[in-house]
Amino acid sequence: MDSEVAERGIDAADVDAEAQGAGDAAEFEEDGRADIALDFVIDVLAAMGMDCTVDLLENEEEDPPEEIRLEIEGKDAGRVIGKKGQTLSALQFLANRVINRPGKKRRHVIIDAEGYRQRREDTLSSMARRLGKQAVEEGKIITFEPMNPQDRRVVHLALAKFPGVVTKSDGEGEARRVQIIPVRR
Repeated sequence: MDSEVAERGIDAADVDAEAQGAGDAAEFEEDGRADIALDFVIDVLAAMGMDCTVDLLENEEEDPPEEIRLEIEGKDAGRVIGKKGQTLSALQFLANRVINRPGKKRRHVIIDAEGYRQRREDTLSSMARRLGKQAVEEGKIITFEPMNPQDRRVVHLALAKFPGVVTKSDGEGEARRVQIIPVRR
């Protein structure tokens, strides 16, 4: 192959780079669903009369390539978030349903509005640590209000390495809650 590459005047490094790139493309290939999700969210917000813009974000290095990240900004972004992020979660759920059809590899749409998800995660983590400390000091089980799966996950992760407590989800469906349980020494 090297002699063929040399005869055609092609640099061997270019061939190696293309061969490596072909392996990456086999793992994940852009299928246009990110644009479908973007168009869907723009259309829904327009139908709702919201004064917002929606941007398709490039994935961070640590993000899975099949993840689709959208950011909503603008005057009505707060209304798009809704009470405790319920409207934002509903929009994310619908966008996931639109792009994930049977027979296709699942892709996950994550929609944020003006950094709400990160602020919510920070708030929940600090509250979980504060309540974890309280559970250890008082020796009592502390139970959170019902939470969605994403919020419960944040609490579990915040207390995973917290000394003196374990966490457990209890309940069914919308009534599922996180319990912080002090560990006896």
